[in-house]
Amino acid sequence: MSTTLSQALADLAALEDPKARAVNERHGDAHGVNLSQMRALAKRIGADPELAGSLWASGDVAGQLLGILVAKPRALTADDLDRMVRATQSAKAHDWLVAYLVKKSAHAEELRVRWLDDADADARAAAWSLTSARVAKSPDGLDLEALLDRIERELAAAPAREQWAMNETLATIGIHHPAERDRAIAIGERLQVLADYPTPPNCTSPFAPLWIAEMVRRQG
Repeated sequence: MSTTLSQALADLAALEDPKARAVNERHGDAHGVNLSQMRALAKRIGADPELAGSLWASGDVAGQLLGILVAKPRALTADDLDRMVRATQSAKAHDWLVAYLVKKSAHAEELRVRWLDDADADARAAAWSLTSARVAKSPDGLDLEALLDRIERELAAAPAREQWAMNETLATIGIHHPAERDRAIAIGERLQVLADYPTPPNCTSPFAPLWIAEMVRRQG
């Protein structure tokens, strides 16, 4: 018997932990469900596109995350994904939507192009995440110099989520394309975006020049 929306939301509510919520809310995620427990719940439910759509439409942050986990990427049209990216209720939902559904969709490139110049900053952030993946895995056809031109113009003033994704593209260009590395590093040094980001010991800084240098060192 398939899980109903009300049952799924009740199961999520039963997993709610006030301490986890306090931590998550500091990172833009208004829910208190341990993600390992959420994944276990999703595994019990199994793939359920209808429930996924209802969970997404609920507007509940934990519900949206669970909806992503039980969705089928191939069942979603480009317009479905477009509507979803504009309705994300948390940073984690945005990240998971792009990573688990959009990137696995046959519509990923169509949406990347559509979203790059969108008026919605969350859509543009998704486009830059998709662009980073292309830069790393299938760069043929991309104008890397034009991407760097745009990053240089827009990175410093971009909204936070878009800035993070755009910065990832800058670093990815520098890491994977030696011919553009010096320029990517120079852009990062000049703009100083995320230069003071608090980075735990043994973690790589998101500051593009340091990120590039570390990843190139590991490649060597």
